[in-house]
Amino acid sequence: MRFHHWAGIALIAALPAQALAQADWPSRAVKIIAPIPAGSSADLLARIYGRELQDKYKQPFVVENHVGASHNIGADIVARAAPDGYTLLTAPPPSLAINKYLFPKLSYDPEAFVAVTVMVDVPNILVLRPGLDFKDVPGLIAYAKANPGKLSYGSTGIGSTLHLSAEAFKAKAGVDLLHVPFTGVTQLISEMIGGRVDVAFAALIDLYPYISAGNVKPLAVGTQKRSPEFPDVPTIGETLPGYVSSAWFAVAAPPKTPLPLAEKISADIRAAFQQPEAQQAVKNLHAVPILDTAAEAADYIRKDSQRWKEVIQANHIQSE
Repeated sequence: MRFHHWAGIALIAALPAQALAQADWPSRAVKIIAPIPAGSSADLLARIYGRELQDKYKQPFVVENHVGASHNIGADIVARAAPDGYTLLTAPPPSLAINKYLFPKLSYDPEAFVAVTVMVDVPNILVLRPGLDFKDVPGLIAYAKANPGKLSYGSTGIGSTLHLSAEAFKAKAGVDLLHVPFTGVTQLISEMIGGRVDVAFAALIDLYPYISAGNVKPLAVGTQKRSPEFPDVPTIGETLPGYVSSAWFAVAAPPKTPLPLAEKISADIRAAFQQPEAQQAVKNLHAVPILDTAAEAADYIRKDSQRWKEVIQANHIQSE
């Protein structure tokens, strides 16, 4: 009785300080950790909301790129940070939803992160290198079945959404394609243009300028519906029913971050993306805004994680 009495008093005394800290956020610089290279999709999105929030609060929002180990280096930094809102993770699916199924042991618990918001969703597109004359997905599949292992596909490494998208395609189509991993999407596309990789999945964010310039040919989109930007390009699901491939970009906070603080940051980021300059930037990236609440983001990530888990386990994919 006496213990519970004093514990209750201590808890009540702590609440105003916690609420004050949340109301005061941000009172100093905020670090945004992006586990992929500068100039890539998550990096650009981090800089969009970071710039808007810096203007709003007159506090620095500094984007730091910590690349390597399938996004695990950046994720580990955030996992070890104080749960006070001053270190945030801005990342695509691997560190939050995929790597826990690929690596036998991680230095962090992906499920312990506190979701803040899923900013955008981006369709992945199946593209061909210059010189390949497949007219459609059935034509590609027919050739691959007649010539097992002759066609190569590029990705940004084992466990990336691009790699898993191709493996899911292989399984559904019943074909054998040779995997060629690269360190980043820029290198992947460069190798495709040079004719050293035959096909690849990549996000529309990254592919759009190359498609527009005619450097690569879009064969099909991974979304359930055709892209309004490429209405003549069919979906993969029109040939392989049930196939879906897209990538989202989310913001997460360190484990044990109070939910009210996560919701406050979520609201600020959603408001940041409503600014005209930010809206135009997202439009230029050819991304679909999601901008959900912290609670909704947690559910969104959890459901997508289950989808990738099924791909990984069905195809026996493991990290190297």
